Amino acid sequence: MTRKDVAVGAKNLNELRSKFKKVESFAEIMMPHDAEEPILAPAVRAAVLEWMVEIRHAAALGDVGVKARRSALLYGPPGTGKTTLAHHLAARLGVVLVAVQSDQLVASSLGRSSHNAASLFEALRDVDGQCVVLLDEIDSIGSRRSTDDQACSREMNSLLTTLLRYVEGYSGIFVGATNRREELDPALWRRFGMQLSVDLPGLDERFAIIRRYAAPFDLPDDDIDALADATIGASPALLRQLVEGVKRRIAIAPKLNHNIPDAGAALRAVVASVAMPPEFEVPPLWRPHGVANLPAMTWPWPKMGGGK
Repeated sequence: MTRKDVAVGAKNLNELRSKFKKVESFAEIMMPHDAEEPILAPAVRAAVLEWMVEIRHAAALGDVGVKARRSALLYGPPGTGKTTLAHHLAARLGVVLVAVQSDQLVASSLGRSSHNAASLFEALRDVDGQCVVLLDEIDSIGSRRSTDDQACSREMNSLLTTLLRYVEGYSGIFVGATNRREELDPALWRRFGMQLSVDLPGLDERFAIIRRYAAPFDLPDDDIDALADATIGASPALLRQLVEGVKRRIAIAPKLNHNIPDAGAALRAVVASVAMPPEFEVPPLWRPHGVANLPAMTWPWPKMGGGK
């Protein structure tokens, strides 16, 4: 992403933020210049690129009798970068991301949840076309309708009905994200023009993620290959924690008068403190003797440009 891509969204930040005051009680306003380009599988990257071209050239689609899709559902395991992807999309379109944590719309008093959803979308009308809206963890308010006659079930069914109505009528760019797509109500699923699986990264993506977060260190390709092979099943978030954990130890070791004898010692310390959620398969690096099974790695990590 270049500065040109975010020029529209990044200028006059105070003025831009003031336009979103009404939605700030429900959402985080994420500015274009803070976006990070996600590292995606080729199929997902191609689908997102095609969608951006659709949005920018809606008139060309109209000439052949179809409309540009205005909504997408991102689904996949936690930590795979769904929010990062939505933020990047908004930045490439030159607008802010309105990131709503869906459970913030849920209230304990009867009827209040539907009122909150209505208030959010009414506020969004004032900034239509100047943002991408992300409803994160949309399953928390968009789960399958219940036949239970309890008050809480009726309230959630009412909230879903309100959500469906406003999503259907919203003219801006709308993104939903969920870790639990199987729980979504079918009617809500159909409201999205496209559904994208943002899955755990493959080997090439893990290599690129490790290289990105290793900066300003310049790890040899063989070392990155070894780490990428040993982290099968790791999410981008876990890979970032792993690499930044080593960097953190490199930075503070002299302050603590600690000696880190080799890369294995640094990795063992990090592996002991971060892990994937328990419902996922354990990556090889986190298994018994996982670090010991790595080939010898360069240590200390060399800085880019030969610095120390």
